[in-house]
Amino acid sequence: MTEGAQVLISVDLDSPVPPYEQVRGQLAELIGDGRLPVGSRLPTVRQLAADLRLAANTVARAYRELETAGLLETRGRNGTFVAPGRDDAVDRLHRAAVEYAAEARRLGVSPDRAVALVRAAVDATRHD
Repeated sequence: MTEGAQVLISVDLDSPVPPYEQVRGQLAELIGDGRLPVGSRLPTVRQLAADLRLAANTVARAYRELETAGLLETRGRNGTFVAPGRDDAVDRLHRAAVEYAAEARRLGVSPDRAVALVRAAVDATRHD
């Protein structure tokens, strides 16, 4: 998804998953598995919103959340890019999280419940 590249994601408006989360999740997966390598420039918020027929605020929220997670960086007027400096451990953990989220969705487990299960597992390992 470099500048001028075809959009590699889609949004299902009939899905119970909010559109911003679909965008965020798909971009995170593309970044996590290397299909969007470090340094790749993403479309502008307005361009991706137009391509996906979404409100610009929807795409902006997805980009913000990915930036907060350290997957994207915004370079002012130069655009938004896949962030450098991720380490292998974080990449591997991100891939596991993407797989976990997909499995939770397949099993019909709500996102809140899936996250609660992860928190419980993390808390349980703190006491070992």
